[in-house]
Amino acid sequence: MKRADLAFAALLVPLDYVTLIAAATAAYSLRFADVFTSIKPVIFDLTYNEYLRAVLPVAAVYLGIFALAGLYAMRPRRVAVEMSRIFLACSTGIAAVLAIAFFSREIFESRFIVLAVWALSILFVIIERVLVRTLQRSLRSFGVGTNNVVIVGKTKIGNDLHTYFNDHPSHGYQVVGQITHFSTEARTRLLDLLQKQQLDAVILANSDAARDEVQALKVFADTQHVTFLYSAELFAGSTLRPIIHTYAGQPIIEVPKTPLDGWGAIYKRIFDIIGALLLIVVSLPIQIIAAIALFIESPGSILFSTLPNGGPVTRVGQGGRPFRYFKFRSMVRDAHKYRFDPEFVKKHGNLREGSPLFKLEHDPRVTRVGRFIRKLSIDEIPEFYLVLRGSMSLVGPRPHLPEEVARYRPEQRKVLTIKPGITGMAQVSGRANLDFEDEVRLDMHYIENWTPWLDLVILAKTPLAVLGHAWRSGIG
Repeated sequence: MKRADLAFAALLVPLDYVTLIAAATAAYSLRFADVFTSIKPVIFDLTYNEYLRAVLPVAAVYLGIFALAGLYAMRPRRVAVEMSRIFLACSTGIAAVLAIAFFSREIFESRFIVLAVWALSILFVIIERVLVRTLQRSLRSFGVGTNNVVIVGKTKIGNDLHTYFNDHPSHGYQVVGQITHFSTEARTRLLDLLQKQQLDAVILANSDAARDEVQALKVFADTQHVTFLYSAELFAGSTLRPIIHTYAGQPIIEVPKTPLDGWGAIYKRIFDIIGALLLIVVSLPIQIIAAIALFIESPGSILFSTLPNGGPVTRVGQGGRPFRYFKFRSMVRDAHKYRFDPEFVKKHGNLREGSPLFKLEHDPRVTRVGRFIRKLSIDEIPEFYLVLRGSMSLVGPRPHLPEEVARYRPEQRKVLTIKPGITGMAQVSGRANLDFEDEVRLDMHYIENWTPWLDLVILAKTPLAVLGHAWRSGIG
C-alpha cells in the first residue's frame, strides 16, 4: 500500500467533515434568503450558533456512516460506485436526523433545512471528492503516488495494458516489468523488486495460464502483501460479483443474474418513460429542423423504416426478438442492399472486418445532410419513441441487425438479455472506434454491474462523447 493512498484516504475524513458543515451552513442560509422567506416566512427561533452546535455532532455521525459505506477505501472506486455510495450514505444520515427530529422538534424545527441539508450534502461531497480525485490524478501524472506493477503475460491484453498504463499515468499504475509466465526465475525477479520497494501489484493478463501458475502467483501476492489483479477474458466466467456457497464441503461460486432483473427492470422502465418524454419535448425543435432539411435534400420519407423489398426495418431486441426499428434517413434510397454486397464492401473497406458488424469509414451512401446529422447523432433522436414503445431503453447495448446477430458466437448473445439502448458504455468509451470485442466487453460489464446511478453517468457523458466525436471528425 502506497503512503500516498493512505494519505489521501486520511485526508478525506477532515475534508468530508468540513464539507458537511459547509452544506449545513448553506442550507441554513438558504432558509433565511429573501427568495424563500417571501414564500414562507420563518416562524421558528433558531440562531446559527444553536444550529451549529447540533450540526457538529451530526456531521461526525455522517463520517461513521461514510466509513461503513466504504467511502474511505485506500484505492478509490469507480466514480459511479463512489457517487452512489455517497447518495446512500447521505440519505442514511438524513434519515437518522429525521428520526431524531420526529421525537425532538427543538433540534431542527425547519423541514426545509433538513431537506436542503440532504440535497446539498450530496452535492457538496460529490464535488469535494471529484476535486480530490482530480488532484490525485494530477499528482500521479508526475509520478507521485503511483503503484509499481508487473504484468504477467505477454498477450494482446497484457501488451494493451502495458501501453495503456504508460500512456495514462494518472490511473496510478507504472509498469516496471512484463513477464511471460510466473516461473522460478520470475519469482526471483519479483522478490528483487520487492526488496527495492519497487513492486506494489501484479496483473495476470494471460487467460491461458495453467491453474498451478495462477494459484502460485496468487499465493505469492498474498504472502508478500502485493495487490493481485487479473484480466478475466470475456465470458470465460462471469465472476464480477460472485456469491459463494458451500455444498458438500466445497466452495461453489454462483454467478449472479444481472441487477436488471426484478425491481431493477421495473425501475429502469419507469426511468425510460419519464426520460424519453422529457427528451422528446426538449429535442422537438431539432426534430422539426432535421425533418425539413432531409425532405428538401431528398423528397420522400424522412425516416429509415422500410427496406427496398417493402418489408419493415428490424433490429434484434431483448431475448433475441426482432422489433420494428426506425430513425431519420441519412442515406440514399436503396442503401441497404449494398450492405452485404462483397464487391461494394471490398471497395470501400469494412472497419470492422472479422466481426459481425459492418462499418465503412467513408460511406458513399450517406447524403450531405445525413452526414451532418450522423456526426451529431441527430439521426437517432426518433429512437426516443422506440423507448416509449418499450422496444428500446435509454441506456443499453446498441441494437444490431438480424444478419449481424446471426453471426454472434454463443457467448456473445448474452448482450441480448436486456433491451438495446440509445447510448451505452461503448458509446461513451470510444463510440464507433471500438472493435466489436471491446464493445461487447463493455456491454457485459454494464449488464452485470448496472445501477441507477450508472445510467445517469452514461447519459451525462453521452453529449460530451457525441460532441467530441463530431469535433474530431469535423462537422459538416
